[in-house]
Parts: sequence; C-alpha cells; structure tokens
Amino acid sequence: MNFLQDVRKRLPTAQRMPSYDDLSKSAEKMTPRLAFFRRRIRLRENSRISIPLGLVLLFPCLIVILILLLFVRHPTEAGRILMPAGAPPSIRKISEKHDKVFVTGCQDPALETNQPRANAAFVVLARNKELEGVLQSLKSVERHFNRWFHYPYVFLNDGDFNSTFKDEVRKHVSANVEFGKIDSSMWGFPDWVDHNVAKEGIRKQGDAAIMYGGMESYHHMCRFYSGYACSPFRRVEPVLTSTAFFYKHELLQKYDWYWRVEPEIKYFCDITLVCFNRAHASERGLLTSLSDPFVHMERNNKTYGFTIAVKELKETVPNIFRYASAYKRVNNITSTGLWEMFLEPKPEKPADELPKDDPKYKKPLPEDILRTEPGAGTIPDVDPESMEGETYNMCHFWSNFEIARLDWFRSKEYEDFFQMMDRSGGFWMERIHYFRDIGYRHTTIAHCPANAKARQEPRQPYLEMTTTDEKKRIEEDAYWEEWDEEKENGVGCRCRCDPEVPEVELKEGSCLPNWVDVAGGWITPGPPA
Repeated sequence: MNFLQDVRKRLPTAQRMPSYDDLSKSAEKMTPRLAFFRRRIRLRENSRISIPLGLVLLFPCLIVILILLLFVRHPTEAGRILMPAGAPPSIRKISEKHDKVFVTGCQDPALETNQPRANAAFVVLARNKELEGVLQSLKSVERHFNRWFHYPYVFLNDGDFNSTFKDEVRKHVSANVEFGKIDSSMWGFPDWVDHNVAKEGIRKQGDAAIMYGGMESYHHMCRFYSGYACSPFRRVEPVLTSTAFFYKHELLQKYDWYWRVEPEIKYFCDITLVCFNRAHASERGLLTSLSDPFVHMERNNKTYGFTIAVKELKETVPNIFRYASAYKRVNNITSTGLWEMFLEPKPEKPADELPKDDPKYKKPLPEDILRTEPGAGTIPDVDPESMEGETYNMCHFWSNFEIARLDWFRSKEYEDFFQMMDRSGGFWMERIHYFRDIGYRHTTIAHCPANAKARQEPRQPYLEMTTTDEKKRIEEDAYWEEWDEEKENGVGCRCRCDPEVPEVELKEGSCLPNWVDVAGGWITPGPPA
C-alpha cells in the first residue's frame, strides 16, 4: 500500500480546466488597463445576460464612424476623399458650343505689362453720401484686377461731387479718374410723361414692398442705365426706361467698352485672364498674351458679359415682354437661340393614343360625331401673359455687374429699338458671355466659382496703403492668401468665397439652367437627387 501511494504521488495529476473567474483574475494581473473593458455588465437589472463593457462602448463609436464615412463620401462635399468611382463632380461643366470660359484658373499678370489695352473704362454712378460703399468696391476691384491692368474710372452723379469724395477716390485707385455730372435731360422724368401719374405708380410700388420700387431716384437710375441691357426686359414700371442715356455722356464718348461698378460690391477671385496667341509667337517660340476681359470680349466677338442671372419680380415687369415681342414680330427679327432663354417651356402635348398607320388616325371621326364629344365647342384657355404663344419666365441678367460694348448701343438698330421702347420698355440682344470665373457679390446675391485644379499660381501681396493701421493692412492681405480648395471643373483663380451667402447657380430662382440650355447644355451630369 505504501508502494502504491508513493507511485501515485510521483505520477503527474490531471489539471482541471481554468474557470472564467480564474481567467479574469489572470487578466487583471497581466493587463489591468484592458481589464476595465472586460468587465461584464447586465443590460437589465434582473437579466441573466451580461455583456463586456468594451462592446457596449464600441457600438456608438462604430455608428459615429459610419456617419463620418457617409459624409465624406457624399459627392457634393468639399472633402470627398473617399468619393466612389463614377460619382458626378459637384461643379458641373457647361458645353462650350456657343460660349466658354476665356481662361481657366490663374495666369501671371506680369506677362501683360507691355501688352496693349482695350479702349475701356470702369463706370460708377454714385453720390457723395455713398463714399464708404464706393471705397469698398474700389478696394475690391483694385486688389483683384486693376492693380495689374490700370483701366481708368468714370464717376457720374446727378449732382456735384465734393472735394472729399474726389480726394478719397483718387487715393484708392491706380489709374486716371474723371468725374462728370448728369444733366437734367438724362435724369428725371421725360417731358412726355405725366409726372403725377408716374409718382403715383412709384408710391404704389413702395406700398407693395417691391425692393427699391418706392424710391424715385432708383427709377431715374434705371432709366439712365437702360442702355446697359439689364435684361432683355429689365425695368421698374411705370417710369419707362429706355432712352439709354449713359453711353451718350460726354465722358464716355471716347470709349468702346465699359465695366459697371456699384457701391458696396465684392469680388472673390483674382481676375488675371491672361491667355496666349501662338500665331504671333516670336522666332524664339515665345507666346504673346491677349490680355484682359475687355480684350477677350473683343477677340471673341462678344457684346455683353454677365455673372449672375436670376428671376425678376413679376410686379416690376408687367408689360415689357408684350412690347418686346411685338417689336420682334413687326421687325421680322428671328431668334438665333438666346430669346428662348427667357421663355417658359411650352407644355408637352399628350401623345396620340393611336399609331400613325391606324386608319382612324388618318381619317378622324365625322364632325357631327365629334361635336358630341365632352368639351367640344369650348373655348381654350388663353394665358393673359403670353404673346405669340410665348410667355416670359422672368429671367434677366443682373445688371449691377456687366462688361459690354458701347458702340453696339450707339448703333442705328439699337437706337431705333430704344426710340420705340422708351414708351413701352424692354430690350433684346445676343452675343452674350457668362463670366463664370468671376466671383461677385452685391447685396444678398453672389456667384463664386470653385478654383481650377492645377491652375493656381502664387499670389503677389497687395498691401492697400489707404488702410493706415499697418496690422490691419497686413491682416486684410493675409485673408486672401488662404483661398478655397481646388475642385474638378472649377474655373476660378485664387477664389475665397463668402460662406454666409449661398452660390446663386444652385439656388431656386437662378436662371443659369436656362442659360445653359441655350448655350449647349451641361456636359457633366448633376448630383443624384
């Protein structure tokens, strides 16, 4: 017995399997930090099921990660790092069949130093009390364009500019400045208008809360600027816009082109617009530049350039389309495509239920049977707003930014048209260019393009010396050093958009889709609905 007991002691005994408590105690000894996540908790107080604490904490983390992935993958977001292959870009490309961006991205304006300039000027209509807003606009124009090109300015006022206004303006610009006065023949009510009736109409527009509708000076401004082709039909009734006086002013007689500047406007992008002409390259193979927006317009046979197109308030243009359409018909004017941009689409006719080869299709029922059909003999509805079966869709080019030819407005054809329209309102034109690459804001409406990929150049500092505080001056310039990221199909140069104002291209009420339709359509598809 003693022998058997001794052998049993010497043989290895079978080890029992470790329990969960044994493993937990062992884990706590080896990794005390991770042991916290292994603690088991019950989902309910009386439940027998327990779950490791780490799993409970991991679940909300996974939800947050999935949401972030969906956000980043959305094709309309700026940081679409994981955008799936084949998804459409957020910036849609427009067909270049009839019109295209002159220059995509940035060029070096230094190449323009010895290049000829267009016979052009900036035109500013302002009063002495608007000095602060004027200086804001001049700073933006000079920073983003005219510090390189030095085009002159023409300031016009229905009164006299005081010395303070003139001195401050001269300090803020890098080119010649002229100040002129608008005489009474170009400003105010024409002789053939009943002043009391006109003023009553203005009061009614004010009572209707139409923007600027109750301001008599605004109506006079619209009439003076009517030659600017605010739209095919842009006016504020009942003052009839249209003797087109601005281009007849003596200070503008010597110019062929103008660029309209309003107080309190802002540009978002550098406007370099340098392109090159291989046909005039030197023997060394160098490329010579064609210059700025004015020269681009001239070389491409453009008449009018815009950057924003939106819908007009119906109350401000109740009759102009009728008169413009009538003028078009009487003078046998045929549209080359642009007229359709301003028309409501015609309702589609219901498809014929019978195939064209059906005998009943070729030989309709007799008249006596047709008369018994429901609705027979009723008069079809007539749209009171339509002319020649066409209805105005309220689209217009927003005229506070525009670049256009003056000689076209001086032509006999345009003058004849305005002689008639001065007593009815409205105008119509072709050869239009969309300045998609120019970022621009006025009041609450703004267009700001995305920056072109691989087309951005280093920016030259611009320390605006009229800002006396050196620290503020440096901060103002540093703001423009951090421009927005580049995007596919972007066309801008060093643009920094204002996040407080939505892009007008994407807003309801924008007429850009109408423009795209007549310009050739979209090339790239839109984002999924």
